[in-house]
Amino acid sequence: RGISSNQRPKRPLTAYLRFVMDNRPAFREENPEASNVELIKKLAGAWKELPASQKQVYEEAKKTDWKRYGEQLAAYKAQLTPAQAAALKEERRKQLEKRRSIRAKRELNLLGKPKRARSGFNIFLSENFQESEGISPVAKMKKLFDTWQKLSASQKQPYLQLAEDDKVRYENEMKSWEAKMIELGREDLVRSEKQRLKKKPAETSKQAETAKASSGGNKAKLKKSEE
Repeated sequence: RGISSNQRPKRPLTAYLRFVMDNRPAFREENPEASNVELIKKLAGAWKELPASQKQVYEEAKKTDWKRYGEQLAAYKAQLTPAQAAALKEERRKQLEKRRSIRAKRELNLLGKPKRARSGFNIFLSENFQESEGISPVAKMKKLFDTWQKLSASQKQPYLQLAEDDKVRYENEMKSWEAKMIELGREDLVRSEKQRLKKKPAETSKQAETAKASSGGNKAKLKKSEE
C-alpha cells in the first residue's frame, strides 16, 4: 500500500537510443515526408557511420546514468517492507505475462491464425448489437444477454446452427494452418491431440452422471426385490 511499480526508477537509455532521441527532431526537419520507419532507418544508418570518438560520448553518458540508476534503485528497494516487495514482484510478473500475451497474439495475427468459432450467442450479439442506440456497451451486452436467455429453443436454433457451421469452418482452416506451421518449423503453435478433442458440455456430463446414478439405484431396487 502506498508503493507502486511506477515509482521504481526507470532504466537508462542505451547509447543508441540516446543518440536517436537527441537527433530525431533534426532528422525529422530534414525529412518531413519520411515515414517513422524510414526515419528510424536513417537514424540507424547515421549511428552506424558515427565516428567511435562521438559514440564514446554517448557511451560515457550511459555509464553515468547507470551508476545513478543503481543508487536510486537501491534506495527504492530499501524503503520497501517484505510485503510490499512481494506485492510489487507479483505486479511485475503480471505485467510481463500480459506483455508476453500481447506479443504472442500479435505474432499469431501476423501468421494468419484462423479466428475462433463463434458461439450461437456471439452471432446473435453481433447481429443485434447496433440496434440499441444511446445505451452504453455494457448495458447493451446485459440487455441482449437477457433477451437471449428468454428466447425459445426454436428461436435460438438458427444461431446455434450457424455456430455449428462456424465450428466446421474453424477446424478446416486450423488443419490447413497447422500444416503450414509444421512446414515452417513452428510445431510449438500446433495443438496437441488432447486439445483437439472436443469437451463434453457441462449439461451433458451432468445428465450422464444423473443417468448413471439412476441406473445404479434401479439395479439396487431390482436386486432387493429379487431377494
